Amino acid sequence: MASSLLLLLPLLCSLFVYRCDGACAEVDSDTEAVAGKGFKLGCISCKRRSEVEGAATVDWYFRPRGEVDFFHIYSYNEDGPTIENDHFMDRVDWNGSKRSNDIQDASIYLLNVTFNDSGTYSCFFNRILTYENYEYSTVVSKVVHLNVVAKATRGTASIVSEVMMYVSIIGLQLWLLIEMIYCYRKIAAAGEEALREAANAEYLAIASESKDNCAGVQVGE
Repeated sequence: MASSLLLLLPLLCSLFVYRCDGACAEVDSDTEAVAGKGFKLGCISCKRRSEVEGAATVDWYFRPRGEVDFFHIYSYNEDGPTIENDHFMDRVDWNGSKRSNDIQDASIYLLNVTFNDSGTYSCFFNRILTYENYEYSTVVSKVVHLNVVAKATRGTASIVSEVMMYVSIIGLQLWLLIEMIYCYRKIAAAGEEALREAANAEYLAIASESKDNCAGVQVGE
C-alpha cells in the first residue's frame, strides 16, 4: 500500500496547478476584478535557495488602459508600505510576506475597485542575497493585466481548476477501487489456500487413523 502511494504522488502533483516544492509556489495572479469590490493583485517570486539569506524591497507600477507610460503607485520595504499615487490613496493594503525582510510574496489588495483601475500592473522585487563573502543583487518583475468588469464571470483558469479537481477525485476513487479489488483477491486466494491446506491436513489425519486401525485389526487376528 505504501509503495503504491509513493508511486501515485508524482501523478497527483501533475494534476494540480501548484508546484510541489516547499512553502513557496509562483502562482499567477487573477486578472478579472469586479467594480465596487476588493481584489488581490498577486505577485510572488520564490527564492531559489532557501538556505541563502536575503532581503527585498518591492515597487508596484501601473499603466492605465490606453496609455503608454507607467507610474509608481506603491512601495514596501523594512520601514513598511508607502502609497506613491493619490489615485490609490487609502485603497491599497499590503497582502504579501509579513514579519520578514526576505519578501517572496509581494501581493497587494485593492479596495473598492473602479473601472479606472483597468490596465497593466508591474511588480518589481529588488532582492539582495547575502553569501559568505559577498552580496548579490537581483531584480525580478511580474506583470498583471487587470480587467475590471461590472459582473463576475467564470474565467478559463477557474474552469480548468475545477475540471482538474474532479479528474483528481475520480482518479483517486478509481485507484482506491483497484486497491480494494486487489486486496480482496489476495485475501480470497489466501483463504482458499488455507482451506485447501486444512482439507489436506484433515485428509492425511483420516488416512493415518484408518491405517492405524487396519494395523490394529491385523495384529488382533
